[in-house]
Amino acid sequence: MYENLAILAAFVFLYSLTSGGLEKTPVNGAIVFVAFGLAFGPLGLGLLTLQVQAEGLRTLAELALAMVLFTDAANADLGVLKQSFHIPQRLLLIGLPLTILLGFGAGVLIFGGLSLLEIAILATMLAPTDAALGQAVVTNAAVPSNIREGLNVESGLNDGICVPILLLFLAIATDSPAKGETALLALKLGSKAIGIGVAVGVGLTVGGVWLLKRFADRGWITETWRQLPVPALALTCFAAAQWLEGSGFIACFVGGLLFGGIEKHHKPALLLAAEGTGDTLALITWVIFGAAVIGQSVQYFSWQVMLYALLSLTFVRMVPVFLALAGMNLRADEKLFMGWFGPRGLASIVFAVIVLDKHLPGGGTISMTVVCTIVLSVILHGLSANPLVAALGARIRRFQGEKTVK
Repeated sequence: MYENLAILAAFVFLYSLTSGGLEKTPVNGAIVFVAFGLAFGPLGLGLLTLQVQAEGLRTLAELALAMVLFTDAANADLGVLKQSFHIPQRLLLIGLPLTILLGFGAGVLIFGGLSLLEIAILATMLAPTDAALGQAVVTNAAVPSNIREGLNVESGLNDGICVPILLLFLAIATDSPAKGETALLALKLGSKAIGIGVAVGVGLTVGGVWLLKRFADRGWITETWRQLPVPALALTCFAAAQWLEGSGFIACFVGGLLFGGIEKHHKPALLLAAEGTGDTLALITWVIFGAAVIGQSVQYFSWQVMLYALLSLTFVRMVPVFLALAGMNLRADEKLFMGWFGPRGLASIVFAVIVLDKHLPGGGTISMTVVCTIVLSVILHGLSANPLVAALGARIRRFQGEKTVK
């Protein structure tokens, strides 16, 4: 235990010293974290012997995702979002269902050994995008604000929307409900996940911000403890919604949006600790993913797995996004940019652990496909973020210059 702790703590220390420099390169944090886990784990030097149970990894990934969702939503520009909400609206209501359908179709053609329900489960697991891996894009001022806020809201809500869909497919696969009960079960799961998530996020955030302001005005919050209310509020939103059988991810994103809208004056200082907590949890999750999860799934690797992973990151994601944004005031390169930047990460890890607990016949192939897709996403999206953002910014400036000349 102490050997693992020493290695992890030293790595966190060294990465903290170099994080600013790495942000200026194509190498993002997730690439470094996964590579470190692989290098020091059983597939590499064997110095990191992390015995993490599935439930522990799921909890860690959920907490990291919850914190990232809350802080990203709190930093959203609500003024821009009000003007361009139709972008995430289309991505969620049209693009997300099309992504699952196209992923299902690709799976039917590629995986002969999986049942139709298992393919539907796989397509749903890989539909949501990762807010943490997308930070390099949604926080870069070179990207137009409507695109940034659109991708931010999409990644904040699509995982919460996919939860009831995934649970429905798992219920059908394991419990086989009667035909007449399937639609009722879908309605029940969807309404509970979204309704409870929104209610908890709004209720706890309004109450939490009210208390925070009242006690801050009285000078009762010391400088030491001033760092903790926002991380605690984010985790309370997540855990309370999950406890009430709602979506904790939706609760965190809705709560973060509301927090950012209400608490404007001291928002940057209050969010600082929450952002650091989210980054640390994400770091540990990615290290464990590299050290423990990848090695356990390698035995199920095949050309079918690699082909589906590549299609999931390209055709299966980009075509639905392009179609969903048809007729909008966006150029083709902007639509393709939004389609490409649909990274897969923490949400898919959470879903993979949920599915593994069900012990489906094709569980090994499903988990390896998810792992392969995430690894490719970490590498490809990480390396392409800065160059493609710069290219998009240059095209926009050139386009605006041409309009000015005309």
